Amino acid sequence: MQITEDGGKNWRKIDKFPGVPDMAYVSRIIASNHEANTAYVSFDNHQSADFKPYLLKTTDAGRTWVSLSSNLPKNGAVKAIAEDHVNPNLLFTGTEFGLFFSVDGGQKWVQLKGNLPTISVMDLNIQKRENDLIVGTFGRGIYILDNYTPLRLIKPETLRQDHVVFPVKDALMYIQSQPLGGRGKSFQGERFYTADNPPFGATVTWYLKEAIKTRKEKRQEKEREADRRGAPVGWPTRDELRAEEEEEAPSIIVTITDSAGSVVRRLTGPVTAGVQRLNWDLRYPAANLSAPPPPDADFDFEPPAGSLVMPGTYKALVEKRVEGVVTPLGPAQEFQVTVEGQEAMSTSDRAALVEFQQKAVRLQRAVSGATQAANALRPRLAAIKRAITETPSLPQRLQEEATALDRRAADIQRALSGDNAARQRNMNTPPSINERVGYVINAQRMSTARPTQTQHNQYNAAAQDFESALGQLRQLIEVDLSRLEKQLEAAGAPWTPGRIPEWKNQ
Repeated sequence: MQITEDGGKNWRKIDKFPGVPDMAYVSRIIASNHEANTAYVSFDNHQSADFKPYLLKTTDAGRTWVSLSSNLPKNGAVKAIAEDHVNPNLLFTGTEFGLFFSVDGGQKWVQLKGNLPTISVMDLNIQKRENDLIVGTFGRGIYILDNYTPLRLIKPETLRQDHVVFPVKDALMYIQSQPLGGRGKSFQGERFYTADNPPFGATVTWYLKEAIKTRKEKRQEKEREADRRGAPVGWPTRDELRAEEEEEAPSIIVTITDSAGSVVRRLTGPVTAGVQRLNWDLRYPAANLSAPPPPDADFDFEPPAGSLVMPGTYKALVEKRVEGVVTPLGPAQEFQVTVEGQEAMSTSDRAALVEFQQKAVRLQRAVSGATQAANALRPRLAAIKRAITETPSLPQRLQEEATALDRRAADIQRALSGDNAARQRNMNTPPSINERVGYVINAQRMSTARPTQTQHNQYNAAAQDFESALGQLRQLIEVDLSRLEKQLEAAGAPWTPGRIPEWKNQ
C-alpha cells in the first residue's frame, strides 16, 4: 500500500500494518472528513481462511496505525467504512455479518439491526443534506437509515442512562403522491419494482436502556435466572397471578402539543430496549377508530385519518405509562411543521381550511356513530318481535309497535346510507347523508387550499338532513324502544340484545 501527501506527485510505501497479515487484501480506504492526516483502512483476509476483522486508523498520514477492531465479531471481515461529516467520533462499518456503529471513535461497536438482516454489508455512503446512511449489501439490495442524527448525539454516558429523548427534526407538510390512483405499485403487479419512501411526518426518537416489562415478564425472567443458578423456582400466589392477568400493559405515550399548549394528538410507541422511533402524520385524530384493512381491501385502501394541522411550532413529549402511572422520559422536544411556499399562503385561507376540516370531521364522527347505531337496531328489533311472539301474555299490539319501529329504523337507515333496494336495480337515487359527508372528507383530506363553494354546499345539505335524522334516531332508541323493552321485561319475555334484565332474590 502506498500513500501520497502532495496530490500524487510523490508516493511512499507503507510496508507494515500492526496485526494485519502481509497478503491481506485492502477492502476499503477512506480519508477523514475532519483532519487532513487522518484516514481509515480495512483488510479482508478470508481467502487465506482468516475471517478476523482488520480495521485501522492513522492520524499522521500513515506513519503510525492503531487498530479499531475492538469488539467487532471475530469471524466477520470488514468490508466498508464511513465517517460522520459532523461528529468525527461517529463511525460506521460494514462487516461480513452486519452493520455496526461507534460513538467513541471505534473503541466500542454496537450492531445496527432494525429491519436490516444479518448479511454482508459491502458499501456505505452518507447523504449529508438529510443525514441518511445508505447501506449496500451482498445479494440483498440497498437499505437506508433515515436521519441518523440521534446516533450523532449519543455519547458513551448516554447509553448508561435509563432513557433519553432526542431532538425532533423539522417536518415538511405536503400531499403524498398517488401514482396511477394508488399507493406503491398501484395496480401494476408485483413484478413492477418499488421501494418505500421515508415515513411522512415528524419522527420522534427515544432510547430505552431496558425494555419496560409486565409483571408476568419480570416473574418469568426471575424464574429463568433461578433455573440457571440451580435455585428452586417458586410458584406465584393466586393474588400475583390475578394481578398479572389484570395488569394494563406498559406503553410509551407520545403527546403532540401546538404552540398554545393544546394537545393535538396522542400516539403509542414500542416499549422495547434500544433506540425506537414513531412517526406523527401531521394530522388531527380521525373521526373513527382505525382498524386493520379487510382481507379484500383494494390497493388504494386508506385507513381513517384526520385533517392536516396548521404549519407552526409543535412539541413532542415522550412518557412511559406503567401500572397507570405516567412518567416523562425527558423534556418535550420542539420542532417546526412547514409547508413549501408557506410565505405565499394566505393566513386567512389556511385558517378557513383548518376550521372547515375540523367542522367536517365532527360531522363525520356523529354521522358514523349514528349509522352504526341505526344498523344495530334492525337485528335488535328482529329479536324483540320474536320474543313477543314467544310470550303469550303479551298483547298483539306490541307486535304492531315493534313492526312500526322497524319501519322507522329502515327510514333512518335509508336517509343515512341511501336506498339500497333502488341501487341494486341501478335506479337513480339522491345522495345520502354519508355520501355527502364522504365527498367533503375525501376532498379535504388531501387539500391545502381553501374549501370550495361546492364543498360548503354539500356540508350544509348533509348537516341539515342529519339534524332531522339524528332527532328521529334519538326518539326511537331513547324513548319508544326503551318503553317497549320495559313492557317485555315486565312480562318476563325472553332476553333480547341491549336490554338489562331485572331480577330480585325471592
